[in-house]
Amino acid sequence: MAKTQLNVRVDETTAEAARRRAQQRGVSVNRYIEELVQQDAGEAGRTFVEAAADFMKQYESVFVEEFGAPDRRTPGTR
Repeated sequence: MAKTQLNVRVDETTAEAARRRAQQRGVSVNRYIEELVQQDAGEAGRTFVEAAADFMKQYESVFVEEFGAPDRRTPGTR
């Protein structure tokens, strides 16, 4: 996968913390930050799915009233 360079400015305390954590993990600072962003993006995705599921539970009766009960049979069987 192609890589894109980002330039990020942080205070020295944050920079040192990033260097220290990356060293503890045995990875470069670049890789450490990349992993943090990927982890954060994954959490956002999970949060979205959880919120969507909660929404569907809260409004299930409205959907059933409007569209009817879902067909709960296994897909491909009729």
